[in-house]
Amino acid sequence: MSSANTGNRINSIDILRGIVMVIMALDHVRDFFSDYQGDPTDLQHATTLMFFTRFITHYCAPVFIFLSGASAFLSMGKGRTVQQESFRLLTRGFWLILVEVTIVRLGWTFNVDYSLIILQVIWAIGVSMVVLSLLIYLPRLAILFIGLIMIFGHDLLDNLHPTGAAGLFWQFLHIQGPVHYGHNDTIFIIYPLIPWIGVMATGYCFGSLFRLPHAQRFRWQYIIGIGSILLFIALRLGNFYGDPSPWHSQAAWWRSILSFINVSKYPPSLLYLLITLGPAITLLPLLEKSTGSVSKIFTVYGRVPMFYYILHIYLIHGLAIISSSIFFHGATISPFSHPGFPLWVVYAVWLLVVSLLYLPCRWFMGIKKSHRNWWLSYL
Repeated sequence: MSSANTGNRINSIDILRGIVMVIMALDHVRDFFSDYQGDPTDLQHATTLMFFTRFITHYCAPVFIFLSGASAFLSMGKGRTVQQESFRLLTRGFWLILVEVTIVRLGWTFNVDYSLIILQVIWAIGVSMVVLSLLIYLPRLAILFIGLIMIFGHDLLDNLHPTGAAGLFWQFLHIQGPVHYGHNDTIFIIYPLIPWIGVMATGYCFGSLFRLPHAQRFRWQYIIGIGSILLFIALRLGNFYGDPSPWHSQAAWWRSILSFINVSKYPPSLLYLLITLGPAITLLPLLEKSTGSVSKIFTVYGRVPMFYYILHIYLIHGLAIISSSIFFHGATISPFSHPGFPLWVVYAVWLLVVSLLYLPCRWFMGIKKSHRNWWLSYL
């Protein structure tokens, strides 16, 4: 019998979620601390290590959103009805949108000037949950079809640029960039919603695999994961379809590999999702068998993701201000605009941040485990 049927948590989901949460902090430390001012995936200027530092964090958003969908499916195995789970997703989704434009925004900016509102991953997760709260009333095959259509088909819409009110609506759905309103007020959409809604919907259907016996589940996870990787390679080799930026041969063979995997995140292309979700899904069977101390550490972060996410932003920004006052005579430190440090400092601060957050996260994990207050599920 699978662990999903016994009412226990799925260890592989918690571990994998914890891994991507830890990796995510590396990207945000880089934002605040790196002295590199350019695009870290620009192979004309970025070093191989800088490229890797950015590329490895590509796994965070798609894996987290995909697993959020799987967790939503598994929640109904804990005795919730479709109506109860729909209400939970709806309210949690709106709560996350509110958190994005208040608590998270304050952590990034340390100001209350709302002339600029930034919509990032928490907003995309929130809206995806709201949509999923409606989709779960449909048959599972219909949900899967909708999700896969978004994932596999949205690259066909890259050249669609409607104008007027339709254009404004389309920008929230599929185009990264600023939306200006009022008197010099701006909403900057970093995470347009398509295909993130489809990623969560597909993850919801994927969650049904955790009700299968271990051997059957592992087989399907390997088929889906390895199949996604092979499909990525096949499509990418000929620059056939799935990403707006074709790859090119570089002076060195390893740089050619970097170009090959250098895919688009905003919005996430089909190839981006294949090369991130494919390896992650393949890893799940291996993680489910993992019981070592390292896995237990990642589990701590994976069981309190929202708590970790909020704390890590404030901690990183606070450390950036302290370092600014010490090394740059109080120069303002903000993401993408700072004097900065070499990459080895970025990695050192990243390890410090993750280490400092372990005990608070373990404490809060214990709180959530020993208390069943409804509001704890929103943190």
